[in-house]
Amino acid sequence: MKVTGYAYPWDVLEAGFAARARDLGVDEVAVALSYHSARAATPWSASRTSVVARHAAFYRPVSTGWGELRPSTPDWVGSEDSGGDAVRLLNEAGIPAAAWIVLTHNSQLGYDHPDVVVRNCFGEAYPWALCPSQVAVREYAATLTAEAVAGLELSSVILEACGPLGAVHQHQHEKTDGVWAPAVARLLSICCCDACAASWDLDAGAVRAQLANEVRRLIATGDLGVTGDRLPPELTQMLLRVRQKATDELRAAVLAQLPTGARVVLHGALDPWVTGALPGLTPSAPDDVDAVVLFGWAPATGAEAVAAAREALPGRVAIGSYITAVAAAPVPDIAAYVGELAKAGAAELHLYHLGLAGPGRWPDLETATAAAHEN
Repeated sequence: MKVTGYAYPWDVLEAGFAARARDLGVDEVAVALSYHSARAATPWSASRTSVVARHAAFYRPVSTGWGELRPSTPDWVGSEDSGGDAVRLLNEAGIPAAAWIVLTHNSQLGYDHPDVVVRNCFGEAYPWALCPSQVAVREYAATLTAEAVAGLELSSVILEACGPLGAVHQHQHEKTDGVWAPAVARLLSICCCDACAASWDLDAGAVRAQLANEVRRLIATGDLGVTGDRLPPELTQMLLRVRQKATDELRAAVLAQLPTGARVVLHGALDPWVTGALPGLTPSAPDDVDAVVLFGWAPATGAEAVAAAREALPGRVAIGSYITAVAAAPVPDIAAYVGELAKAGAAELHLYHLGLAGPGRWPDLETATAAAHEN
């Protein structure tokens, strides 16, 4: 299995990172060139314990060639091109570097431009979620991608949030955990903004009302495990068709900015209704990419997801599993888990995270990398 380790620019630029990555034996390091807000631990740093990225930011120089949506620059890093500096440092160390690009997850742009974000059937805005149906969002994603990869030697381009985000999101001090059943979260994640509604072939007001009424009905049942709803199948099929069309248009705009022959890795999920960092794949997505990376943080379901994807996707598309070494509870036997993923059909292991995992979790990364290279 190929092993990709993820890191932020400030991780890579910290003294000793390249040597650790080389000793770990990862096949490439994915550097975040565009990323959302976060507080990130820095256990390898001698001068600080964390980096507070107060808002989403672009870790390359921000030129004047942007449209309505323009990313912010980070003042918590010392260079205006910390992402490019990190990639070049890895290149010089002989370690392949991938561009890790987060596309539609940007709360600052969402707050500044509420007209381009996902809105649920109650009209509530999700500022963290830029809607792919919005032309300005697709133009932003295309420019972001072009500017991210410009002038860099890259082994892969990894696309995160290349599609819609939805209701379930770690937003500030999150107070929605455990409140919504899966069916409710799915319905609350259907975008009802004007751009999406313009593509519906039904009355927009009536559709919003149907969705809102069904959300209220499901909540009133008190069943937090319910996964189905009573909406007409033709309505849900139409809503999914509109979502997938917008996602395809977003991806096409992004891919058009990449150089010919670039290796494209897409974070995604088989369930077409999934929203978030790894959104549901559209029917045409596998035709456009070299690899699909699935969420594998839950060992109980990771291998099953890989097996299903291996059966569903073309053989030329590599299947990757995204696993973490920094969860609150470590994987009991990470080597065995990696073996299960390989047996299920995973050709790539994507490791989170080479900066966040300090000395206490580094042995898990070593064990996982060694196990991957044995499979």
